[in-house]
Amino acid sequence: MCGLVGIVGKTDIAPDIYDALTVLQHRGQDAAGIMTCSGGRFSLRKSEGLVRDVFRQQHMLTLQGSIGIGHVRYPTAGSSGAALAQPFYVNSPYGIALAHNGNLTNSEQLTRELFQDDLRHLNTDSDSEVLLNVFAHELQTLGKLSPTPEDIFTAVSAVHSRCRGGYAAVGLVVNYGVVGFRDPRGIRPLIIGARDSELGTEYMLASESVALDVLGFSAISDVAPGEAVFIDMEGVLHRRQCAPQSKLYPCIFEHVYFARPDTLMDGISVYKTRMRQGETLGKKVRRERPDLEIDVVIPIPDTSRIAAQSMAYELGIKFREGLMKNRYIGRTFIMPGQSQRKKSVRQKLNPVPLEFEGKNVMLVDDSIVRGTTCRQIIEMAREAGAKQVFFASAAPPVRYPNVYGIDMPSAAELIAHDRTVEEVCELIGADWLVYQDLDDLVRCSLEGNETVNGFDCSVFNGEYITGDVDQNYLDRVEWLRNDDAQNQRRAAQHADGALVGIHNDV
Repeated sequence: MCGLVGIVGKTDIAPDIYDALTVLQHRGQDAAGIMTCSGGRFSLRKSEGLVRDVFRQQHMLTLQGSIGIGHVRYPTAGSSGAALAQPFYVNSPYGIALAHNGNLTNSEQLTRELFQDDLRHLNTDSDSEVLLNVFAHELQTLGKLSPTPEDIFTAVSAVHSRCRGGYAAVGLVVNYGVVGFRDPRGIRPLIIGARDSELGTEYMLASESVALDVLGFSAISDVAPGEAVFIDMEGVLHRRQCAPQSKLYPCIFEHVYFARPDTLMDGISVYKTRMRQGETLGKKVRRERPDLEIDVVIPIPDTSRIAAQSMAYELGIKFREGLMKNRYIGRTFIMPGQSQRKKSVRQKLNPVPLEFEGKNVMLVDDSIVRGTTCRQIIEMAREAGAKQVFFASAAPPVRYPNVYGIDMPSAAELIAHDRTVEEVCELIGADWLVYQDLDDLVRCSLEGNETVNGFDCSVFNGEYITGDVDQNYLDRVEWLRNDDAQNQRRAAQHADGALVGIHNDV
């Protein structure tokens, strides 16, 4: 899961991209990058770390130009390092940079095709570099000295015909403009907005609407599944549907965890969705355990707070902030490596004993993935004096890996995989565990926009909507993404820093 920004403005836009990336920091903490274009030259700064650490004043002064793209990275396969920071760049044709959110499920096949048929070289194992080179090759085959919007759309159509999986991308073509496109199922989000200035209309592409809000852009619409948008150097917006039979099936885990609550995605308010999740969960608790004595409902900060509030209201039970969050610790879910996640939980959260001592406590979390966080928090609740600890998940059991851009890697590392609710309850040490029903979760999101065809719920039901994911692919994913494999790759990277990160580091 990554965050994307693309802006075509009338003045230098690097400061705006920086601000947008800061707002989207929750979507990736591994690396950040900004690329701008001025006078036919790219300027790029990218590195590992948070946005505030990657960019200094001297960097911003050299990132000149009225068009540019930005990226915050979350490593979906655990691979990290400066060479994998985005945007990526190729010099042929024209000079193209690209930033990508998601995951290509046929990346290996495309890698072979790019080398054997397209005669293009890849320097990393990133599928984002694959996507960039497919797009570049399709533009090059057109043989145009100066590409038109129609040429851009033709190339994107070819990308859709070759690439599988979930992807949203923003690209920068030197001296021509910014392009954005979204996979034919709309799994990964992308929205476009406009802002009036004294010099004319400026356009912006972003992963979430909040990035538009903070910069004063008004949302025009979400980029439709299979659609491409192109804003040329004159600031003219062009749009084209580039994939036949496209249908909207966005990732429902955006609503559960990843997106900010003040975001609108495909016309759906994430905030209201999470409110409805809490309401339906409260109704399930009352239905299944009407005799359950709960003294207080406590959220696990921050993404579960809205659901916990509405659940407490539905049950008529006190809502209290019983866990204080250290704001200087990042999102533990997106930290690569189980040992790192375990270490961070205690650093991140600390209980307020007053809210636990002698009470029957209902803890509410957005989801249970590996079980690391909730197990330790339940232990903390008991140490703080809780009499009984119940646990509620606003999402159904996560039983299957995600292959469309979220690091839910090895099925064996998912606590609910091949386990009953009772077995999970015992493993995390709760007195009672309740999960959201999948049908209820879908209804909570559909209520915001009933024109949505459905949602990608593969982590809950194992149904991969692109239709190209089989057990062999999942076995390959597990081999690549389990914690042991990730640790080995990180050790190799630290031992040998020879991998080239091709960029003009300003």
